[in-house]
Amino acid sequence: MELAARLAQVDAGIEAAAHAAGRDPASITRIVVTKFHPPALVEELYALGVRDVGENRQQELSEKTAALSALGDLRWHFIGQAQTNKAKAIRAAASVVHSVDRLRIADALDAAATAESPVLDVLIQVNLTDDAGRGGVAPDELERLAEHVSGCGTLRLRGVMAVAPLGENPAPAFSRLADYSARVRAVAADATWISAGMTADFPQAIAAGATHLRIGSAITGPRPIPG
Repeated sequence: MELAARLAQVDAGIEAAAHAAGRDPASITRIVVTKFHPPALVEELYALGVRDVGENRQQELSEKTAALSALGDLRWHFIGQAQTNKAKAIRAAASVVHSVDRLRIADALDAAATAESPVLDVLIQVNLTDDAGRGGVAPDELERLAEHVSGCGTLRLRGVMAVAPLGENPAPAFSRLADYSARVRAVAADATWISAGMTADFPQAIAAGATHLRIGSAITGPRPIPG
């Protein structure tokens, strides 16, 4: 299947899931994750109308944004685990950071702003598992982190992000995320974004209120093996 057909098929699935949940498909942002794919694929996606692109790794994000700087209205979403020593590079390249999960990364992203930097949209990543080693803030630390991010002058708290746990039905996991979203909105009323749902589980994410979906290989095709 060609890229345009895969994109259309996924968008049809998003529309169907939105209607099934009684939601407006226009309220849902589809982010195409282009991990390991070359900049040329992003150019093809852009020609097909894609404006939201996601990357997991800082180096790849920086390289692609530099190569595609002429596509000025692309929104680059950083969705991987953020490291404090890479905060400056992430800040320089990303339009949105989905993976703020601790005070130190919020502070590092805030400190990386220059006089010319626009306000950076960020989401708090929540750990939906009992494994403290997984990415994301523990739910009992959620409000503390939300208050801290809200106090960072160059960051704008947009909402929450999570990955469904492996081996668990995603529906109850995303339902918990919706509850966490409500808790964050009690701290920052306009933090309404919920970033959840990938190729295998986006219908369940939409049913739970996801506003941003992170979809990769269902649109891009198999990922190239990195060199």
